Amino acid sequence: MAIKAIRGTRDLLPPDTALWNFVEAAARDVFREYNFQEIRTPIFESTELFSRSVGEETDIVSKEMYTWEDRGRAASDHGQSITLRPENTAGVVRAYIENQMFNRPGVQKLFYMGPQFRRERPQKGRYRQFYQIGAEAIGPPAAGSESPARDAEVLEMLATLLDRLGIQNWTLELNSVGCANDRETFNNALRAALKDVVGNMCDDCKRRAETNPLRVFDCKVPADQPIIETLPKISQYLDQPCRDHFAAVQQILTAVGVPFTLNERLVRGLDYYTRTAFEFTHGALGAQNAILGGGRYDGLSEAIGGPKAPGIGFAIGEDRLVLALMESESAGAIVKPPDAYIAPLGDGMNGHAAKLARELRRHYLVIELGDESFRLKKSLETASKLAARYCIILGENEAKSDNFAVKNLATGEQVTIPRADLPQKLQSK
Repeated sequence: MAIKAIRGTRDLLPPDTALWNFVEAAARDVFREYNFQEIRTPIFESTELFSRSVGEETDIVSKEMYTWEDRGRAASDHGQSITLRPENTAGVVRAYIENQMFNRPGVQKLFYMGPQFRRERPQKGRYRQFYQIGAEAIGPPAAGSESPARDAEVLEMLATLLDRLGIQNWTLELNSVGCANDRETFNNALRAALKDVVGNMCDDCKRRAETNPLRVFDCKVPADQPIIETLPKISQYLDQPCRDHFAAVQQILTAVGVPFTLNERLVRGLDYYTRTAFEFTHGALGAQNAILGGGRYDGLSEAIGGPKAPGIGFAIGEDRLVLALMESESAGAIVKPPDAYIAPLGDGMNGHAAKLARELRRHYLVIELGDESFRLKKSLETASKLAARYCIILGENEAKSDNFAVKNLATGEQVTIPRADLPQKLQSK
């Protein structure tokens, strides 16, 4: 039996990879415009990093991480618990602390791209090896890292990226999950409210009600939603500085023309979030409709042994973003077929064809090469199947005269073009 990909993983194949490259190139362009720079962290980290940052009682840490004990030869390695990264924010903050990036001027604006790993049930747009594009803005309070202007800038940047990708009808949902004191007061209120109803909820909610009541809002069980709707709202428990911060974020977003809706049930699935939490959703993805999400994490650096360094960040589920892009009108223009297929005819023509292809590719034209063993009919059929716009016929006469028969495969029209004019003609056509 042939070996297959592990459940929850898959191969990314052309032409779909053209969409992935398009997304990543657009993200890099937008990040550059907002002065974010790339960071690359290891694909595995100490398990303690995630348990201390993401939270012991989150589904990610309690159920979904790929963890093992290192059996390296070095004494320092042996027995260390290691985890494939389930998310990247904790790793970026760890790198920020370890490399003393807090000594650099201003807020550190960092972005990343790469695979993450969670052992969850595979479904549309969700895989056990999945890909994220994310960014973090983190720094000392004196650098302005706590400012609501940072939150609004990140959200406006994301709206710019989605618009540039051609993804329409997205929705930005906003909430504030408050500071540590707000969360403690709210959790106590939730425990009290859940006491008499949690017996009618799912097993996960029963466990969460004891260990971390805020996580009840992560429940996706339909039967539990009417109960969740009756629970207290965190907006009732925010202190005045948190209210002012959230109001300022909304004011700036309104000023720059980024639409949003308030969702008081939005808490995100990670314990390190404080104050602003957000998601961008898209209807093309069905019930699990979040394209990306993130929030502020003002205490994360201290939680893993670093200095006070408030921050805000996000992660784009690239798998789901590509799915949304496939539904957009712009998707068909992204996958670029060959500009021309060169059909060498006769012995000794492969060398001439390769030389011509090299010349044309230097003009950023997409060229596919045939083979001198093909008859013209086969070359034309192959060029059509590849959706090439033109077929350049190169026989002995063409090689001697440097004038080539160029056939438009859509119209059937065939003209003769001198070698020197070929790049310009192919580009203009």
